[in-house]
Amino acid sequence: MKKLILFISCLFLLTSAQAQDLKAWKGGPTPPLALNGLNGKPLKLEDYRGKVVMVQFWATYCPPCLKEMPSMMRLQAKLAGKPFVILAVNMGETEKEVKDFLVKVNVDFTILMDSDGMALSAWKVFVAPSTFLVDPKGNIRYALQGGAEWDAPEYLQKIVELLP
Repeated sequence: MKKLILFISCLFLLTSAQAQDLKAWKGGPTPPLALNGLNGKPLKLEDYRGKVVMVQFWATYCPPCLKEMPSMMRLQAKLAGKPFVILAVNMGETEKEVKDFLVKVNVDFTILMDSDGMALSAWKVFVAPSTFLVDPKGNIRYALQGGAEWDAPEYLQKIVELLP
């Protein structure tokens, strides 16, 4: 049922305007994020202090999530050598589902597995994709619900301004 609701949310966001503004975060302190990577290695958001971190919640069945992944790869390439990292948190799917998906869609940013939905709940994510930009001190600075062309100048500028 949770997947159906998220899928419907994704479809709604797909039909809405794609160009969206990053919203300044007013949701309080950054929730904890400690999950296993797709490779099984445990990772924590705090491991990335000193870097700007894009935390993106996504699912393989979410059309806007899939549509924005190439722009995330281009963004990562544009910021190569800078203290910037993408953590893509999969929302409740199995490791097999995600690995099968990644055979078709090649990405090289870190995939985290939120198999029990605890991070989804802690970060109060209700739609996919939901993206948060975390500054080098570990504070969420911006959030965006829905898909985006992440390498567009307006997003790139906001991210660069957060770099140390």
